[in-house]
Amino acid sequence: MSRKPRLPTDGEPAAWTSPFAALKHAALPPAHTERPVGARPAPSPDARKNNRGRVDIIRSTAHRGGKTVTVVTGFVGIGQAEKEQLAKAMQKACGAGGTVKEGRIEIQGEQRETVARILTEAGFRPVFAGG
Repeated sequence: MSRKPRLPTDGEPAAWTSPFAALKHAALPPAHTERPVGARPAPSPDARKNNRGRVDIIRSTAHRGGKTVTVVTGFVGIGQAEKEQLAKAMQKACGAGGTVKEGRIEIQGEQRETVARILTEAGFRPVFAGG
């Protein structure tokens, strides 16, 4: 069994050679640039911004004394702060109140078309769900 070389403790630099030093001057072939068959190209940052996933827009009256509320659910990959910014934009466009509760956005009143337009502009794919 061989021992590992000990590191000097008197302040001298350790004798070390990189195992990749020989590759530094080697003539390597050019990188393979073609994609494999069936592989998808990496999405650009703009494409990711324009396709942020499906969100459901629901009209709900349950447990609200008969008042209608537009609920947006199904957000994936965005934080609470961004949901609050979206809710604020929706409230301003709809001229109504609203809140962010338990990861979903609630806007007072029947506002599904206006909310869908704002979500589309933000890069989401809104889908009308429920009644």
